[in-house]
Amino acid sequence: MSKIIIAIDGHSSCGKSSTAKKAAANMAYSYIDTGAMYRAVTLYFLQNHVSLSNPKEVEKALENISIEFRINSAGQNQTYLNGLNVEDEIRKLYVANKVSEVSAIAAVRHAMVDQQRKMGKKKGLVMDGRDIGTVVFPEAELKIFMTADPLVRAQRRQIELMEKGEVLDIEEILENIKGRDVIDSTRAESPLKQADDAVVIDTTYMTLDEQVDQVILLADMVVLKKWKA
Repeated sequence: MSKIIIAIDGHSSCGKSSTAKKAAANMAYSYIDTGAMYRAVTLYFLQNHVSLSNPKEVEKALENISIEFRINSAGQNQTYLNGLNVEDEIRKLYVANKVSEVSAIAAVRHAMVDQQRKMGKKKGLVMDGRDIGTVVFPEAELKIFMTADPLVRAQRRQIELMEKGEVLDIEEILENIKGRDVIDSTRAESPLKQADDAVVIDTTYMTLDEQVDQVILLADMVVLKKWKA
């Protein structure tokens, strides 16, 4: 049977990336972490003191950014920025605090969307982000919009950070998540919104395996429908 593009959008820390990674692995599809791409750009801007209000500085910086994904010996997807593994660094809160602001810049989004579309030409792809089903792949055969209660999202994020050795107060994380929701949903360039034909999955009370099973079930239904057509 033919392969499809699965576009997963939604709020931060609602399980998009974890679900997308596992679903892609189970289906033998490629996985592209678009959130990691924007985090890598944010890290580069922070490290090189790029002024977000200076379009020329931003455009020049983007010319010097190369992002790729590699699988490590443990089978984990790792983000590389200009040849360096930055997977752990881009997950830190100081990067998270800036990523929505950076990803709202038109030049940044245009550069990343161009890369993402090139990655999806061969189909058989699971990609998650904020505007995958609305902007990057509006023709995707399966569009999913994931959401969850903000407090549950904050708790999940806190556990993730603790596993990486970073201890932060739940209120600080919750404030960050709510702030990102506002920025992501109200930005002028490619705002976070649910595609008209997207399937909504509320993960508040779902385990990761349940989320993955739901995505695979929906994908199987789409592929079967295409095959019968």
